[in-house]
Amino acid sequence: MTTTTTKKSTCALCEAMCGIVVSVDGGRAVGVKGDDDDPLSRGHICPKATALLDLEDDPDRLVRPLRKYGSEFREVSWEEAFDFAAHQLNTISRRHGANAIGLYQGNPTVHSLGAMTHGQAFVRALKTKNRFSATSADQLPHMFAALHMFGHQFLVPIPDVDRTQHLLILGANPLASNGSLMSAPGIKRRLRGIQRRGGRVVVIDPRRTETADLADAHHFIRPGQDALLLAAMVQVLFADNLVAMGRLEPFVDDVDPIRQKVQPFAPENVANAVGIAPDVIRQLAHDVAQAESAAVYPRFGVCTNAFGGLGLYLATVLNVLTGNLDREGGVMFTLPAVDVVGLKGATAGHFARRHSRVEGLPEFGGEFPVSTMTAEMTTPGDGQIRALVTQAGNPVLSTPSGHVLDDALANLEFMLSIDFYVNETTRHADVILPPTPPLQRDHYDMIFHVLAVQNTAKFAPAVVDKPTDAKHDWEIFGELTSRLDSKPKLVPAPVARLLAKQMTPQRIMAMGLKRGPHDVTMKQLLQNESGVDLGPLTSLLPGRLQTRSGQIEMCPDVFLDDMDRLQASLDDDVPELVLIGRRQLRSNNSWLHNSKRLMKGKNRCTLRMHPDDAAARDVDDGDVVKVRSDAGQVDVHVDVSDEMMPGVVSLPHGFGHTKKGIRLEVAAAKPGVSINDLTSTSRTDALTGNAAFSGEPVKVAKVK
Repeated sequence: MTTTTTKKSTCALCEAMCGIVVSVDGGRAVGVKGDDDDPLSRGHICPKATALLDLEDDPDRLVRPLRKYGSEFREVSWEEAFDFAAHQLNTISRRHGANAIGLYQGNPTVHSLGAMTHGQAFVRALKTKNRFSATSADQLPHMFAALHMFGHQFLVPIPDVDRTQHLLILGANPLASNGSLMSAPGIKRRLRGIQRRGGRVVVIDPRRTETADLADAHHFIRPGQDALLLAAMVQVLFADNLVAMGRLEPFVDDVDPIRQKVQPFAPENVANAVGIAPDVIRQLAHDVAQAESAAVYPRFGVCTNAFGGLGLYLATVLNVLTGNLDREGGVMFTLPAVDVVGLKGATAGHFARRHSRVEGLPEFGGEFPVSTMTAEMTTPGDGQIRALVTQAGNPVLSTPSGHVLDDALANLEFMLSIDFYVNETTRHADVILPPTPPLQRDHYDMIFHVLAVQNTAKFAPAVVDKPTDAKHDWEIFGELTSRLDSKPKLVPAPVARLLAKQMTPQRIMAMGLKRGPHDVTMKQLLQNESGVDLGPLTSLLPGRLQTRSGQIEMCPDVFLDDMDRLQASLDDDVPELVLIGRRQLRSNNSWLHNSKRLMKGKNRCTLRMHPDDAAARDVDDGDVVKVRSDAGQVDVHVDVSDEMMPGVVSLPHGFGHTKKGIRLEVAAAKPGVSINDLTSTSRTDALTGNAAFSGEPVKVAKVK
């Protein structure tokens, strides 16, 4: 007879950090519900939280290392797997140099405490300059603007949604994402709160999203034109004497250069390209400037186009010029218990210290844009990537031209994956080292507390014990690092392993708390299972700034110079049909598609298309169409809906589970198609190097 107990934890599957209560019976997690006492989420969970149980019990999830013999995987011991992986990496590094090894880190990396505390030692030990991550296929423009304007890549301003009177959302769907780069569990309740206190929520998006349905107003925008819209709004602020920086003015440098640069972007000049009438653009600017408090919140759709960097810069300029930066109800900075911004010795970030070998793209924070990773593998020469390490990522489905990358992976000399699935990417690996799943490991969100709408702290010990022969990701990193030739030679390898085992993530967290800005200890967090409320966001400027001048840098040359490129784009032709992505509440990255709970129901991988566009192509709802771009083509069912802007079609991300050799039974039953078989590596933001997924020109024709 067993007794069911409950343990409190945090759902680590997305950015919301929802508190959960997990029922445990006989050492197995058997139930998940929201934690009403969690100070941030207050009982909210979404369908993904229950998928933690599917992940725990998934027969496809790897629990022991795999090594490839010929074309088949076989289970091997951890010792054999570590020794073989290290031998191959050392051999390639000796033969071709450290840069012959590439590294790709997926975004689940930042959802794992062990990966954050111990992963960088392994990265440094590889000594390769060929590093890539999901950052440059997602939020890089946010970090780029933060670095250049505020002096630190993690000084990303967060909308104070719980107190704002006007929220302008561009290219984001927080009802599906729970607030990306704005950790806001229960976001529907928070948005309704704006409306209840007499405020407004306005959405700018090429699709009438779930968030747009809730909003007070929604305006379609042509994909990729967000920077033009934002430039026009800034122009209106200057032209209509709406600039009022308030308390910010003493520590804001000269704004006249940006005043001059936005003069050509009057609403009448950009309206046709943007797809929004001049009077509407002017009203959008007036509403932000004249609201009691306002927050401009740009996200994924603004980041992932040809002017992602400028879009984030101009959105921040809007917040500053209207006095809505660092004020209650505007956009504010967090002060987390483990302060990665204020941590002594940690890098604030850097840009363009070197450029990629083949395409000359700039690095950011030591990483090259992921769009150039395939070229670095397939182009011969000194520094060509001959081996790849992937960690918690599936770039075949999540980076541009994934099908081309798929071919490149097949021709590598060696590949190591730290992952617990054989997916579209890891099927190419020679060794797969599976870490423990979320409920079997301690958890603290080092990054997402930096991006949250409220200051809280929560440490969640493992809910269930890991099997005796399983290893956490931090243990995997430690073992690999100790076997690399390029590791620091400070102590013998056996001693290094012992020290690594003693320096657990929990101990490192305790040290981080001690150095942090709040009087919070690990003992206190362990005693408060639901977490500790550290209060609402507060004004932190100018003390929080890390620029050399000590001021907000309003006019960095990198942005002003790029304004000329934006102006030239006004003459670009408007494609007949363009493709955008689609966020879904029951999905987050490709690996959650193996959850029975999340995948049940109707097919969600459809091409959504406006009725007029469908009729022009003799396409009916449910028909199969061929979608072509310069990068590739896919066949997919059509979902006809007037929620789409005419001239725009949409596919969700993370599907395409059709590759031979994957071990994803649930996902393979509803494989869908990969949107990244249609996106091109040649479409990037020239300023930041970020992938420009949004607005890929496509042609659609009915399959007879």
